[in-house]
Amino acid sequence: MYLREMSTLPHLVSTDAVTALRQLCEQYPEQVVFTTSLGLEDQALTDLIAQHDLPVRLVTLDTGRLFPETYDLIDRTRSKYRNLDLTSYFPDTASLEEFVNEQGMSAIFRSIDARKECCRIRKIDPLKRALDGAAVWVTGLRAAQSDNRASLPRLERDGMTGLIKFNPLVDWTDAELDTYVNSHSVPTNPLHRKGFPSIGCAPCTRAIMEGEHPRAGRWWWEQSSKECKKVHGLELPDSQLLVPSLQKSMWKHAMAAPPLD
Repeated sequence: MYLREMSTLPHLVSTDAVTALRQLCEQYPEQVVFTTSLGLEDQALTDLIAQHDLPVRLVTLDTGRLFPETYDLIDRTRSKYRNLDLTSYFPDTASLEEFVNEQGMSAIFRSIDARKECCRIRKIDPLKRALDGAAVWVTGLRAAQSDNRASLPRLERDGMTGLIKFNPLVDWTDAELDTYVNSHSVPTNPLHRKGFPSIGCAPCTRAIMEGEHPRAGRWWWEQSSKECKKVHGLELPDSQLLVPSLQKSMWKHAMAAPPLD
């Protein structure tokens, strides 16, 4: 069960990420959990936690469909930060088998409802297990990542879990993040240098083109479907946006992309 006994948020004595994390660890011993997806922000935060030997529990979600580069980064991260215990959480086997056997591996491209169900099984349910017993949920979210996160608070009450949610790097700029990662030799995903600013599951992530939003490569076929709906004036529910002809066109585009070397 999540620990929700605090109705009010704690007062942080400092805006410094390390100082604030140390305060929360003292206030909620063994109940501070950092969920990392191994992006640049998360890797910088992992380095901060390791360098200052903060008693934060680190977990990551292995959906079973990550890029090979991401699996390699998990191993490199564990090797570099031997004072940390990075625990992987996996989807429930029975739930995943039922979903794949009934709907198929490519169901996510046929309807948004199916994609959301896949995300629930592979990410949301394991996340809930990873946060079991926690009081504070630490993330690497930054306000500069997207317009939706521009007003992101440093400390908040999470709507899904009721946990205290702490975003210690919320005010970091892109330049500050790059400087920290480079100056501290933080291990990173090579896909970042190949047009992947945001990296999730392999089938659900593509490289972005110049001028595109940094998260345009996530669930990219859904964005294409919405644009098709807008251009042609289609009145379809989200669950029916992915028409077969569009799927075929998108797969042709994806297959024509240059391979990663």
